[in-house]
Amino acid sequence: MEFIFDSVDCTIELGRQIGSICNPGDIFCLTGDLGTGKTHITKGIANGLSVKEHITSPTFNIVNEYHSGRLTLYHFDVYRVSDPDEIYQIGFDEYIFGNGVSIIEWANYIEELIPDQYVHIKIEKLPEQGENFRKITINYFGDRYEYLKELSI
Repeated sequence: MEFIFDSVDCTIELGRQIGSICNPGDIFCLTGDLGTGKTHITKGIANGLSVKEHITSPTFNIVNEYHSGRLTLYHFDVYRVSDPDEIYQIGFDEYIFGNGVSIIEWANYIEELIPDQYVHIKIEKLPEQGENFRKITINYFGDRYEYLKELSI
């Protein structure tokens, strides 16, 4: 699936739709350059999960946990991870194989740790169309994510 948006609000709304229909154990891997909107789509997913806390990028913590929604949200930022063992030391497997929803920003940095079934969300800037234009491409791997076909914006 591919979406082209010209506002942060549309990116957040796409995330909200995903969050409103996602299931326990879902894994979302986000990739894209700095400033493309990875945290904005995460905020939308959190909103769709009815998370009440303020969502921030866990750049220095590796993972932030949010427990106030219909499912627990685990928000990873692995931009500063230099060794995959760092991820294992925080209990990565317990998070992603648990009953919460895991969102991994900069997932391309730890590709070898990502399970076979996940959703890849790639966000790209489209400067030739305007400063706020983004192309969001969603690919899912595994039958459990067939529900994403319902997305429409």
